[in-house]
Amino acid sequence: MDLHGYIDAYLDHLRVERGLARNTLEAYARDLGELTGYLGEARPVTDVSHEEITGFLGDVLSRGKSARSSARTLSGVRGFFKFLLREKAIRVDPTGLVDRPRLGRRLPRVLSHDEVDRLLATPPRDTDRGLRDTAMIYLMYASGLRVSELCGLTLGDFERDRGLVSPMGKGSKRRLVPVGEVALEHIERYLDEVRPRHPAAEKSKILFLSPRGRALTRQGFWKLLGIYARSAGIRGAISPHKLRHSFATHLLRGGADLRAVQAMLGHADLGTTEIYTRVAQDHVRGAYDRAHPRA
Repeated sequence: MDLHGYIDAYLDHLRVERGLARNTLEAYARDLGELTGYLGEARPVTDVSHEEITGFLGDVLSRGKSARSSARTLSGVRGFFKFLLREKAIRVDPTGLVDRPRLGRRLPRVLSHDEVDRLLATPPRDTDRGLRDTAMIYLMYASGLRVSELCGLTLGDFERDRGLVSPMGKGSKRRLVPVGEVALEHIERYLDEVRPRHPAAEKSKILFLSPRGRALTRQGFWKLLGIYARSAGIRGAISPHKLRHSFATHLLRGGADLRAVQAMLGHADLGTTEIYTRVAQDHVRGAYDRAHPRA
């Protein structure tokens, strides 16, 4: 079997046995596709050397990829060759001694409370689309959902009486996340006043319907969020993930337990959540420096 054939087998393994999400699988496929382009599709996997993997990584960096993206690419390639090692397709892992690109510890950028308030107040409340967008943005900030989770919510994922949502997260894992009281009011208004008027309301199970009666795409929600952010006078780049970062950071600044925030975000590893404590600590340090007479 050639390199291309083994990559297909590996992606099937990730999809079936590890249950990885579609977006994650697509990222692995892109990274391994780049490897195939560098080495050649017909290349036997047993011939791939340490030097070639190092050269591939250098080629990735030379094309302008950040160190973080390059490290993710290397992680995907390493996983592939470990799979080949387990399958006894190769005897030596050529990625074993390849150094990981050095990463700076970049803290998430978050919105201030004032910026969040302005953003939430921007969508119009006198149109169906504005009421839907208000409910979606409130829910994303109130519950820290990923954009794919938000757009993919169904009516069954929203427990109105208990004030909970159960999004389908990474690895097809569900979790329960509380919905704030104000966000709940906006969702209920959308469900009571807007969604029943949609032509696809009875046929579709999607919670937030697009004009065509389908789920909004991630790109579509990203675009409308950018429009509202500019209208709110928020400078700099904004993304759905920045709202998620803001949710986690604001919770920790308010004294929330780190484990509780981990559960709400759906992080498998507590270390992933801990980066938000550094953002919160920076906030405390800044307040100390501004206020303490001996700072």
